[in-house]
Amino acid sequence: MASVPVALEGQPYDVIVGAGVRSEAHALTDARDQVAVLADRRVQALHGPLIEGASTLEVDGGEPLKSMDGLAEALDFCAAAGLSRGSLLIAYGGGTVGDLGGLAASLFKRGIDVLQVPTTLLAQVDASVGGKTAINLRSGKNLAGTFHQPARVLCDTSLLGTLSDAEFASGLGEVIKTSIIGGEDMVSLTEGLMASLIERDPSALATVIEACVRVKARVVVSDPEERGPRRALNLGHTFAHAIESAAGYGAVPHGVAVGVGLALAARAAESTCGASGALTERTTLLLERAGLPPSLQVLRGAYGLEEQLTPAALRAGLAHDKKGSVGAPEFVLARGVGDVIMGQHLDEDLLAQLLA
Repeated sequence: MASVPVALEGQPYDVIVGAGVRSEAHALTDARDQVAVLADRRVQALHGPLIEGASTLEVDGGEPLKSMDGLAEALDFCAAAGLSRGSLLIAYGGGTVGDLGGLAASLFKRGIDVLQVPTTLLAQVDASVGGKTAINLRSGKNLAGTFHQPARVLCDTSLLGTLSDAEFASGLGEVIKTSIIGGEDMVSLTEGLMASLIERDPSALATVIEACVRVKARVVVSDPEERGPRRALNLGHTFAHAIESAAGYGAVPHGVAVGVGLALAARAAESTCGASGALTERTTLLLERAGLPPSLQVLRGAYGLEEQLTPAALRAGLAHDKKGSVGAPEFVLARGVGDVIMGQHLDEDLLAQLLA
């Protein structure tokens, strides 16, 4: 078991990584007047309830959950469970459950504590850490949300064995992103352990998840509300969110879209900021080894989305990028491993080439 501190001023918390650490949830419930659990229905069926006897709302994980209707249901559940400002809401599921649970906790009675117990690789390495919460709107992904830091995060690696191959590969997309941001040691670690990760070796999983969390914690502490340096964590995401929007939320898993976004961002960096082709080749190889599409063309074919992922539809999705000004998306690009630059604009000719 490893403990990674997220040393935010005034609201520090720990991310605990290891097999069986979900049992640590009980330690946070003793002093609470009420505890309620927002749980992924499939996770609950596979692994049992997190807190016996706690009020529980079972939901179906996935992007459709992150909607106004989903948020209303979660808030009504908090009220029905009798939660107060001294209560605890637990999000027990993948990234979409964590996003919805965190947002509901931030809004209910103007803010109650949330414990994140992420159950997918993607959520353990990325979504559960840092306090970003959101739901989707028809016009774009994660456009309605808040920053609400968790009381603690419990990354139980023993939960990952029941993930489908597709869900697991999606998490590897975020692992690759974090590795590029983290620097040479992190990329080399991921490259060296990729075969073991695919085999879901417990030691390799714990090592890489902890390393990813340490990278993210360092960035989050430097910029809790994404005003500056934290935007580096959006590497590949401007393209990814456009892919998800054009395809229809849930049609392409988030980490798969991120992987293609990383490949597109690498090509963009070659054209605009002097990145070498070596980073593009390294990124492509990592994606291929992880079983992820390394290009838009491969993604379209693999998911049968030729009619949805048209250049025009992707360009329309980019227009709703929440990081840029209206109609002018901003991109996070890597000039090299560990060398990330933000606020980049791409000209229309280059975008046309990338989105073809």
